[in-house]
Amino acid sequence: MNFAFDFLENEVWWGGSSNYGTQMPIGKDINYCQDFRIDASNQTMPFFASNKGRYIWSEYAFKAEVKDGKFCFDGEDDIAIYDGGSTLKEAYQAASKAHFPFTGKQLPEVFFKTAQYNTWIEMLYNPCQEKVLKYAEDIIANGFEPGILIIDEGWHGRYGNWEFDHDKFPDPKGMIDKLHKMGFSVMLWVVPYVCADGEFFIRKILNGEDVFMRTENGDVAIIKWWNGYSAILNLAHEGDKEFLDKQLQHLVNDYGVDGFKFDGGDIASYEPGNVINGKFACDMSAAELNIAWNEFGERYAFHEYKDTFKGGGKSVIQRLRDKFPTWDGEGINTLIPDTILQGLIGHPFVCPDMIYGGDWGAFMNGNKIDEELFIRSAQCSALLPMMQFSLSPWRVLSKEALEIVTEAAQLHKKLSPEIIKLVKASTVSGDPIVRNLEYNYPNCGYENISDQFLLGEDILVAPVVEKGVTERTVVFPDGKWSSEDGTVYEKGTHTVPAPINILPYFRKVK
Repeated sequence: MNFAFDFLENEVWWGGSSNYGTQMPIGKDINYCQDFRIDASNQTMPFFASNKGRYIWSEYAFKAEVKDGKFCFDGEDDIAIYDGGSTLKEAYQAASKAHFPFTGKQLPEVFFKTAQYNTWIEMLYNPCQEKVLKYAEDIIANGFEPGILIIDEGWHGRYGNWEFDHDKFPDPKGMIDKLHKMGFSVMLWVVPYVCADGEFFIRKILNGEDVFMRTENGDVAIIKWWNGYSAILNLAHEGDKEFLDKQLQHLVNDYGVDGFKFDGGDIASYEPGNVINGKFACDMSAAELNIAWNEFGERYAFHEYKDTFKGGGKSVIQRLRDKFPTWDGEGINTLIPDTILQGLIGHPFVCPDMIYGGDWGAFMNGNKIDEELFIRSAQCSALLPMMQFSLSPWRVLSKEALEIVTEAAQLHKKLSPEIIKLVKASTVSGDPIVRNLEYNYPNCGYENISDQFLLGEDILVAPVVEKGVTERTVVFPDGKWSSEDGTVYEKGTHTVPAPINILPYFRKVK
């Protein structure tokens, strides 16, 4: 259906996909057009909320566009506008209660206690037992706290055959036992794709097992993804769920693995046009298949997802998409606005991308490490619900820079009891943990501020996200706010010191 309406006076909107936080908020004079039916990347919700208390909801993806001063929507199902109150917070809370209520399901506290670590940038496709153990030992030796350690792509054999590559990992149980004794929880990377050749795949087919998405003529459907061409699982289908769950339970029960990073399975993977050899026989939509993939992983307490449609309201760890090691473009400049938007579309349990960036292609050309960017990236993540390292700071940074990055990780641990308290409350209320000022202080002219944020209600955080900056302008809302050195700021705009070793953050004085 087509649907359009006029903006109210001074009305702006947030919503759609967390991938586009830098485009928010949307006003009548903004050049905005996104079609979430074909671009549902990162966390996507068919939902927008305004600072005037209104919200848009549909059960299906739609196109959203500002055209001739109107907010226009086009979709295959009903799209409606609702009156949720008079503020952004009221609009969000009304929508959550009606369409994506939170259940109170708790998440493991270890996700939020200390920094997490991921092998991806450090090892790319070639992790091995020796490297993983050395990485863990170096984490502790360099003053970082043990936490969740994710062994990313490459620990396994062929995609879909989720067993350790025993040439790379000759004693996986011994390795995981050792990591546990060191204080780490261990997660493994998996995807819903299955290499469509070799003994493992052929055996499943010859045995007549009812697994893998099929084409209309009964052949295994072959789809394209970023590593080539594979079969793909339908996690709404009992045979496929059993196929994957049996393998993952083996890893948990026999090796002691704690959980899994569920990558891929995005809507694009399940689009009918992505099938190389015909059409899917399954009559489920790409969105429904993506939802099934995400719901599958919730059975594991330790999990992580990146590409979800209608995942709002779920107690699920959600990571922002891969970022670049840059100041602009898709770099550090996106972390705060994307995180704010992620919370405003119902995904409060956010893990920003790996510190200094997780887009592996950016690390292939031998570019020199920008120590200032590394430091500011760590500081920007320190007071988000989670922070995750991959590139080893002790390997690439000077002693002075490493000390500052270590302090950022220690700050996260120091404030983790407060973060965990916010997480527990959010599993019930659904309120964002990371909030823009407009959420807590409506109609004060704060709607366009996207380079600082509130952690809950009482901590104001203003990271530096521009190169060469040693002081920054901070907007303080109503009340008095105390910095770490005891300086108190009252409501208004103030310039605060922000040398390279300082993350400006302030606690509300009560």
